[in-house]
Amino acid sequence: MRMYNIIKKKRDGGELSTEEINYFVENYTKGKIPDYQISALFMAIYFNHMNKRETLDLTRAMVNSGDKVDLSSIKGIKVDKHSTGGVGDTTTLILGPMVAACGVPFAKMSGRGLGHTGGTLDKLESIKDFKVELSIEEFIRNVNNINISICSQTANIAPADKKFYALRDVTATVEDISLIASSIMSKKLAIGSDAIILDVKVGSGAFMKNLDDAINLGKEMVDIGIGYGRETIALITNMDEPLGNAIGNALEVKEAIDVLRGNGPKDLYELCIQLGIRLLLLSKRAKTEEEAKILLEETIRSKTAYNKFVELVKYQYGDIDYVKNPELLPKSDFVIEVKSEKDGYVKALNAEEIGKCALILGAGRETMESKIDFSVGIVLNKKVDDKVNVGDVLAYIHANDINKAKEVEAKIKEIYIIGEKNKENKKLIYGLISKDNIEIY
Repeated sequence: MRMYNIIKKKRDGGELSTEEINYFVENYTKGKIPDYQISALFMAIYFNHMNKRETLDLTRAMVNSGDKVDLSSIKGIKVDKHSTGGVGDTTTLILGPMVAACGVPFAKMSGRGLGHTGGTLDKLESIKDFKVELSIEEFIRNVNNINISICSQTANIAPADKKFYALRDVTATVEDISLIASSIMSKKLAIGSDAIILDVKVGSGAFMKNLDDAINLGKEMVDIGIGYGRETIALITNMDEPLGNAIGNALEVKEAIDVLRGNGPKDLYELCIQLGIRLLLLSKRAKTEEEAKILLEETIRSKTAYNKFVELVKYQYGDIDYVKNPELLPKSDFVIEVKSEKDGYVKALNAEEIGKCALILGAGRETMESKIDFSVGIVLNKKVDDKVNVGDVLAYIHANDINKAKEVEAKIKEIYIIGEKNKENKKLIYGLISKDNIEIY
């Protein structure tokens, strides 16, 4: 089999066979095919696309390129959740404990954050001594003992994806739906959960900027999961403005604890409820949406979800005093108020630009080698559709560098669009994608 022939076939609009896909994935991972040939193939895929069978085969080959995590020794129907990434997205820290408190095993392996803000692991590491590197044995034991564990992916999960993504990033071929979907799903499917919910973000702070693209990505990923034999559904959710109020690692942990204690922002809580409902249905823990909602709300009311988060921290060697007293979490030297210079309503709040502001402060990574400052970030005091008067605090900047804080203050004043009230109320959830149905709300 020659790589030249595979490139030519896809360039001319042909359909690659399972054998051809396995060949280039396996041999490129082993270093036997040069970058320039895979670059040419990706450009051919970008222009001529892959069909559903090709995309599933590509995902399967990427899963098979490295280690697979066998979770069959975990009792019950194991669930997992993946977000396509946003700003202020702290759902895992709330959703996981809620679902686990309902008796459903929540087994999640995460990657590091790159870009606007830290990832789930970075947020958890703002808790003193919290350990994200667990052995597979520890991970499984924790899920069996307390129904939850959140740890880092082993180094050799879907190594083909790591190599492919680095190449796509520098060859302008990131945006192809099949390549995006197979990249995300290969890492999820290498970990043996029984059911997966995908939180597909859409809007200014998301990878997918418009609803049609988000639906297409969600459908592609759901089809891959179902084709692989896993129960998979997707929610399409709003990322035109940050989720919740906090952007930044320790600030987001504090906000997650607030929600688990029955407080915190309504949008963040509501999204966790909606994601949780679907996980309880997928795991057969509840028969109806109403039953699932009652179970989840009770975990907040009774504090069992909060207690589950304390257990998670304890089992992963973290200092539980940081959960019981969030004031112990890392704090910045400066807190700057950003005040409104106009009367009116918040019309728009570009999530990506707010995320970039958090990045300037040090809350995210420019590269994987960048060091994160756990204490810095932004807390929004006004969000879309809120009434604003001159002098009202729009946001609080938490910073350790006063010059960066002043730079961010000027940017935030420009990001807040204040004017007449929007004619339509904002939506939190746009739709649900399941095996046989796309439901747009």
